[in-house]
Amino acid sequence: MDQNDLKKRTKDFAHRCVKLSMALPKTDLGNHIRRQLIKCSTSVAANYRAACLAQSRPDFVSKLSIVIEEVDESCFWLEFIVDEELLEEKRVVPLLTEGKELSSIFIKSRKTAKDRSSEFVSAAEAVK
Repeated sequence: MDQNDLKKRTKDFAHRCVKLSMALPKTDLGNHIRRQLIKCSTSVAANYRAACLAQSRPDFVSKLSIVIEEVDESCFWLEFIVDEELLEEKRVVPLLTEGKELSSIFIKSRKTAKDRSSEFVSAAEAVK
């Protein structure tokens, strides 16, 4: 999966979370979760785009860490919706599955970037 595929996938995740959040009940809890889910799910897509423009590998790793935090928070709110029975579980589970898959992809990407960064530092130290 390349960068453009992930940009599209994260943007689709954000759109789907927004649509789901709009279906939440118009109660204090529903309104609170709506705002939180919209904020963190759209942040996944926006911060991934920022990571793609990172100036350096450490900057990329840092920005990717934010993406991981935001997708994890999105999963938390999706789980909370199910726990509180605010929407039917079958409506939420596909988004929760996508969130967990995205989280796994970004965690693996961060590990790869960190490992490559370590290899670069080791090679640079070998030259000294």
